[in-house]
Amino acid sequence: TNRVMSACRERGIEFASVTLHVGLDTFQPIKTADARDHQIHSEYYEVPSETFQKVVAAKKFGRRVVAVGTTSVRTLESIASVVAAGDTGDLQLSGPTRLYITPGYEYQVVDVMITNFHLPRTTLLLLVSAFAGEDHVRGAYAHAIEQQYRFYSFGDAMLIV
Repeated sequence: TNRVMSACRERGIEFASVTLHVGLDTFQPIKTADARDHQIHSEYYEVPSETFQKVVAAKKFGRRVVAVGTTSVRTLESIASVVAAGDTGDLQLSGPTRLYITPGYEYQVVDVMITNFHLPRTTLLLLVSAFAGEDHVRGAYAHAIEQQYRFYSFGDAMLIV
């Protein structure tokens, strides 16, 4: 909300935007027996130059990069090699990404995530499990079910540090 964002800004928190054009496949369940065999679709992303500079500065000075939503996570991790270089040079800050984040993935850009509760057997739940650890996610989901949290888009959210 604007109130929350204003309170964050008063504490020195900066905001920046990214774009990921989400396709319907993002919400499709994984149908393969082994989730690693699932073929993820390509989605187009854009990271504005100003956002890129803020992310590079945050990493350089040891500040945390907080991604709001799994689409922001996927976008920021898609440019991880560019962030590590610290200079765009000839590297792209837009284009298609097929980045498929599953447990075992080592995050390079995102330090904190805010996301809603995702449905089982989705790429989004795997991305969250890769970030927080499968046991932590299972515990959080057990609590959410017990407390009757709302799942899926526009439901309850969690902060993962």
